[in-house]
Amino acid sequence: MLAQPQRAHPVHHLVLAIAVALNAASAGGALAASSFDGDWSVLVITEKGGCDRAFRYRVGVAQGRIGYRGAAAAQVAGTVTRKGAVNVTISLGNQSARGIGSLTGTGGRGTWRGTDAAGACSGHWEAERR
Repeated sequence: MLAQPQRAHPVHHLVLAIAVALNAASAGGALAASSFDGDWSVLVITEKGGCDRAFRYRVGVAQGRIGYRGAAAAQVAGTVTRKGAVNVTISLGNQSARGIGSLTGTGGRGTWRGTDAAGACSGHWEAERR
């Protein structure tokens, strides 16, 4: 079981989430099962700005859609192509972040940018399948 962060921080939920977003949408909008479906652990690291240094989050993917599996009330939306390209956004109150990257069958990585009360922040994320 992963430790949950002490405070909700949308930038970290993203990459979450962030990391990690994952969607395999067809042209008609219907979702199909994705090879990325399942449980993921995402480590979010801040490299620039005043956001918290690092957090680890649990993320679930079902039929290609991302779902945050934590206690915070964050809004997460994202996609992953069938080739693994990730594009995800998250918001919580007036805080928001966007992450991009890619997944493989067992892991992934990417970058993120966001804003919170401390201003602009950015960094990278790493994901691993659980």
